Amino acid sequence: MTQVLLTEFPAVVDPGHSAVLVIDVQNDFCAAGGHTDVNLGKDVADCQAVVEPIERLVTGARNVGAAILWVKANYDRTYLSPPIHARQIARGIATAYCVSGTWGAEFYRVSPADGDRVVEKHRHSAFIGTDLDQILRDGGIRTLIIAGVQTHVCIESTLRDASARGYYVVVPNDCVGSFDRDLHDKTLRCVEMHFGDVVTSADLLAQWRPGETL
Repeated sequence: MTQVLLTEFPAVVDPGHSAVLVIDVQNDFCAAGGHTDVNLGKDVADCQAVVEPIERLVTGARNVGAAILWVKANYDRTYLSPPIHARQIARGIATAYCVSGTWGAEFYRVSPADGDRVVEKHRHSAFIGTDLDQILRDGGIRTLIIAGVQTHVCIESTLRDASARGYYVVVPNDCVGSFDRDLHDKTLRCVEMHFGDVVTSADLLAQWRPGETL
């Protein structure tokens, strides 16, 4: 059956067919003392700054009945593709990160609620080697509202795969962060040109609950 084409933003983000997908908000990417901070030597401030907007977004989604899914990276080198492992070696990264059961893999200042789905991934894209696509289709999801880190790596990889699979893509720009702000900005410009809508979380929440003060 042919689906109705969604051309207006209110229809795109209808909570009846929308899911918030929170990606990689984990200690190794966001916390002081984690992989990004220690191994890469990058500032994690922008990654930490997304936590509160994401919490508001998730609460708003829950209040209107939109689906919520959490994605956790598990980059134990048992699972890594050889090219990614080779890139780590080339960059001098000797220690595996986001390994299941370690502090680095734990969620950073966020917690899924009972009933939320958690998807574990071993690649940059949350679609590769996971049952994410089947979960979404079983739930009648047409739109993915994508949040988390890093904007230019796992967020971009996932949203490109989402678009290729026929999902509408929405990125709240205050709910995604990166240790490289230039690449973050370029990804968002690319999304606006090719893949979906870039909005603020406040505008999205206002769309869901018009007339309410955020």
